[in-house]
Amino acid sequence: MTITIGIDIGSGAVKSTLFRVEDDKPVWLAKRCDRIRRRDPMTLAEEGRDAVLAEAGISPDEVDYIATTGEGENVKFATGHFYSMTTHARGGVFLHPGISAVVDIGALNGRAIYVDERGKVLAYKMTSQCASGSGQFLENIARYLGVAVEEIGELSRGAKDPEKVSSICAVLAETDVINMVSRGISTPDILKGIHLSMASRIVKLLKVTGIKTGTALLTGGLALDTGLLAAIQEEMLAEKVTVNATNHPDSIYAGAIGAALWGAFRHERLQELEGAAA
Repeated sequence: MTITIGIDIGSGAVKSTLFRVEDDKPVWLAKRCDRIRRRDPMTLAEEGRDAVLAEAGISPDEVDYIATTGEGENVKFATGHFYSMTTHARGGVFLHPGISAVVDIGALNGRAIYVDERGKVLAYKMTSQCASGSGQFLENIARYLGVAVEEIGELSRGAKDPEKVSSICAVLAETDVINMVSRGISTPDILKGIHLSMASRIVKLLKVTGIKTGTALLTGGLALDTGLLAAIQEEMLAEKVTVNATNHPDSIYAGAIGAALWGAFRHERLQELEGAAA
């Protein structure tokens, strides 16, 4: 039996998960998500570790491996670190077995990851750093429009005549939105237009990676944005892409889940090597 913790430090939040793995069967014991909001991510990582252990009633000395991902390579108490693409792939397969792809939409960029049934990365494609299809861009627009982030999805789905944002540069795209407001375009139509623009880029990423059928699971901070999910589904139909886009209530934890599971795998392999050497 292996007890493992996965910690995913992103640009907007720190996610922590605790797993028990026995006979290759993982059991999810606890989870925690903390929005950074100008706080120290390393402190939040430590708090997340302590919180999941307390929730599961497990002492620190029972933990076999602490794995980090994302921007967590400098976490001092970690045992090892994994690249975020591999952890999102593994976490996505855990949340939704049988998927063909993971679409990770974070605070700064998005990426499409083609995976096999084990969560191995077969191909991937990322947006550029300055692309307007990111969580931070959408939050900035919501702030400018005076709406809460939690309201974006519902407002977007109520749009009547959306107008797409043409620019891939976040700064220029924000200028487009300001112009839309001055022209009297409604908030729902602006948000739906942004979602459609983001969806167009995401579908292009999926096509470039070679994903043609199956299911794509949304992960990351925007995974539960119902307006964005609806826009991606619309764009799939428009582009005649026969991939089903979906999400999961725990999509934001995909990276932390993958880190914990890869950590358990690495720990078990190390134990086998030590046993063989002995």
